Amino acid sequence: MRVVIQEDYDRMCQWAADYIAAKINAHKEARPFVLGLPTGSSPIGVYQKLIEKNKAGEVSFRNVVTFNMDEYLGLPREHDQSYWYFMHDNFFDHLVDMKPENINILNGMTDDPEGECARYEEKIASYGGIDLFMGGIGVDGHLAFNEPFTSLSSRTGVRDLTTDTRIVNSRFFGNDPEKVPAKALSVGIGTVTDSKEVLVLISGHNKARALAATVEGAVSQKWTCSALQLHNGAIIACDEAACGELTVDTYKYFLDIERKERL
Repeated sequence: MRVVIQEDYDRMCQWAADYIAAKINAHKEARPFVLGLPTGSSPIGVYQKLIEKNKAGEVSFRNVVTFNMDEYLGLPREHDQSYWYFMHDNFFDHLVDMKPENINILNGMTDDPEGECARYEEKIASYGGIDLFMGGIGVDGHLAFNEPFTSLSSRTGVRDLTTDTRIVNSRFFGNDPEKVPAKALSVGIGTVTDSKEVLVLISGHNKARALAATVEGAVSQKWTCSALQLHNGAIIACDEAACGELTVDTYKYFLDIERKERL
């Protein structure tokens, strides 16, 4: 596991955007570069910087296929809190050469949720798997909508959202947790860790405990993010604020080993 510590959120996002752009640019295969993407507040800065790079001609999305992590069950794509809406509003609609047919997002209005999830897994496999999956984590360490005690080998499926998650997300629903859908469709932990690389963004004091669990804790279903310890291509991009619960030795080790990556 790599842990790249940047001074603040902006530098963390710049590093992540530079890394993703470099991976896309280095991809020389005929098949598309397959990129997994998250929603939420963590990746917004990365999306903004990738848009800037795309408009400046520094990276092209013409040969990129994307798969999003999750979607609320029961929200139409036109709803301003659907993840389809979020991704287009914050990212896809601003890219100059993203092909709409290369965008894959789970259908929250499906009449067959299990079938939709199975098809999603099959489509990922049809491209040869995901090259790089970017993600964020919740304060309880959940990755995508894989809440604590989700199997670390789970695949894309229907997830029940915890009360805590609905309370946290209620800020987008008029601060009413009851308006937050109780279920979602989500890639599994196994789906994410099957990717060649996983780049997880962790920022802010409120994520400090989750970062420590991801890096230093035991591998456990309680902290689904801890599955990254078993991945040979796992990278954590974080800011100083998120490092408050790391031991001093761990913090100094990663600052030293990744000193050339410090922006």
